[in-house]
Amino acid sequence: MKTLTLADARSVIAAAEAKAEEIGQPMNIAVVDAGGNLIAHVRMDGAWIGSVDISINKAWTSRAFDITTKHLGENSQPGQDFYGILASNNGKVMIFAGGIPLTRDGQVVGGVGVSGGIGEQDQAVAEAAAASL
Repeated sequence: MKTLTLADARSVIAAAEAKAEEIGQPMNIAVVDAGGNLIAHVRMDGAWIGSVDISINKAWTSRAFDITTKHLGENSQPGQDFYGILASNNGKVMIFAGGIPLTRDGQVVGGVGVSGGIGEQDQAVAEAAAASL
């Protein structure tokens, strides 16, 4: 299995930071490996302390289920296939925008999680991060 290195994680975080600065919203940015283990985390100056765990859990969730947290959220509403999933895994599952699986050569190798703004901002920063890999 391919894996992410610390250098990869730093590159992903740098891309996320650049996008966060572009939109003027400080963010928490987390990168996990293929096993869902944290490789790196950054809390930009001024980013919410309460979003540290959220960003880490978004990264973990996106890797654990190999789906964006945005799409997982859409599919976990009442009447949908994954309704109630947020109660699993000791409440670690995040079901709002900002978590994206990281892929290399078509294989999921980790995840990125971003938190600190509204959903659109978190998603835009996560997308920039994922695109950098």
